[in-house]
Amino acid sequence: MSLTAGNSTMMSLEELHPSTGVEQLLDLALRSGAEAAEVFQSRSLARPVFFEANRLKQLESAQAEGVALRLWQNGRPGLAVAYGPVDPQVLVDRACALSQLNDPETIELTPGSTTPYPDLGQFVPVEQLVEWGREAIALVRDAYPDVICEAEWECEAETTRLINSTGLDCGYTDTTLGCSLSAEWIRGDDFLSVYDGQTQRDSLDLQALVDQILLRLEWSRRNTPSLNGKVPILFTSKAADMLWGTVQAALSGKQVLEGASPWSDRLNALVTSEELTLLQHPDLGPFSCPFDDEGTPTRPITFIDSGVLKLFYTDRTTGRTLGSGTTGNGFRPGLGSYPTPGLFNLIVKPGARSRGATKSLDQLIASLENGLIVDQMLGGGAGISGEFSINVDLGYRVKNGQILGRVKDTMVSGNVYTALKQLIELGGDADWNGSCYTPSVIVGGLSVTGRH
Repeated sequence: MSLTAGNSTMMSLEELHPSTGVEQLLDLALRSGAEAAEVFQSRSLARPVFFEANRLKQLESAQAEGVALRLWQNGRPGLAVAYGPVDPQVLVDRACALSQLNDPETIELTPGSTTPYPDLGQFVPVEQLVEWGREAIALVRDAYPDVICEAEWECEAETTRLINSTGLDCGYTDTTLGCSLSAEWIRGDDFLSVYDGQTQRDSLDLQALVDQILLRLEWSRRNTPSLNGKVPILFTSKAADMLWGTVQAALSGKQVLEGASPWSDRLNALVTSEELTLLQHPDLGPFSCPFDDEGTPTRPITFIDSGVLKLFYTDRTTGRTLGSGTTGNGFRPGLGSYPTPGLFNLIVKPGARSRGATKSLDQLIASLENGLIVDQMLGGGAGISGEFSINVDLGYRVKNGQILGRVKDTMVSGNVYTALKQLIELGGDADWNGSCYTPSVIVGGLSVTGRH
C-alpha cells in the first residue's frame, strides 16, 4: 500500500480561502491603463482514497490554485492566467500585451454587487472515506466472492472568488463527496465489468451504490442471444445521459448563433414528446451553484415544458447578441478560457405527467414485451447532429417483462431527436449521472444490431 497523503488526514477549509492578492491584481490592472478588469480565482483541495484488487492502495492529497485576469485596454481584451504564486505586475503586463493583439469588443462585466453566498457541503474526513470503501467492497464480495473490486472515494473543497472593476465581489466554498465502485467478474473467456458512482454533498449512500452493483451482477449471471431490428430501448439513469448530452448542445445559445442547433428557429414549438420537461435549478443537487463564472446570479429555468422549447441558455455576450440577455449560464471550460454558455445542472423531470404514479425501474422493465436495456456503453455520444451508433458494454435482453440475461456483441444506432419524439415513458427513479439528474427512459425509433 502506497501512502502519499500528507501528515494530516483532515482537510482544512481555511487553506482554500483566497488571499487578498486579487484586490491588488485588480488595482494594478486599472493603474496600468485598463478601463475595465476582472479577476477570477479558484482554489481546490482534494483527498482521494483509492482501492485496487479489493484492497486500499493509495491515499493522495491534491491541491491547486489558479487565477485569471481579464482586462480591456482601448476596448481590446487580454486574458492572462497563472497557477500557484505569481508576481501580480507580471500577470498584468502579460494581459496588457495580449490585449494589443486582439480586436476591440464590447466590454461584458456583471454590475457591482457584494451579495454574500453561504458555503455549500460538509467536510468528511479521510478515515470515513476509507471505512466506506472497505465496507462497500466487503458487501459486494460477500455476495460474489469471485469478483475483483476497484473503488475511489473523495472529498473535495473548491473556493471560487470573482471581483471586477464595477464593484462585483462574490465567492463561496463548495465541498462535494464522490465515489465510484467497479466489480470485475471473469468467468472463463467471459469478462464482465460493472461500475457505478455517486456525487453528493454531506453524505454518500453506500448501500444504494452496492445495491446497484449487485443488481447488475445478478442480471448478468447468464448470457443470452441478442436481438435485431427496431425495438423499444430502456436507457437506465446511468446511460440516459447519452440522450441528454445532445439536448444540452441543442439548447446552447452559442450553437444557435452558429446555426448548428436544429432547434434554432423552434422557440415555443413542440420539439420532443409531450412527456418531456427539462429544467435547471440553482439550489438542487451537488452541482448547484449560486452564480456563474461571470458573477451573474443563477436562477430556475425551464428549457423544455411538456415538449415545447421555451428558452436557450446564454452567457452575457451570447445573450446580448441573441437579444435575450444572459440566463446566468456563463461558465469557463478552463481557467484560461473566456466564459461561454454552459449548464451547471440539468434536471429531467420524472415521468407520469399523464399516467398517475411514476414507475420504478422494475416496473419499467415489466412493461416491455420485447426490448433491450442499455446500462453501459462504449464510445462517445451523439453530438449536436443527434446521429449515433454505440456498442453496448453492458445490456440486457427483455422479453415479456422479464430479463433473460446479458447480451454481448450488440450495437444500438439511430437519432436522438427522433428517439425523444418517440419517447415511450420516463421512470420515477431519477438519479445524478454527472451533472444531469435523470430517470430511466424508454424510447422508440432506434435500431439494434446483435450477433447471435
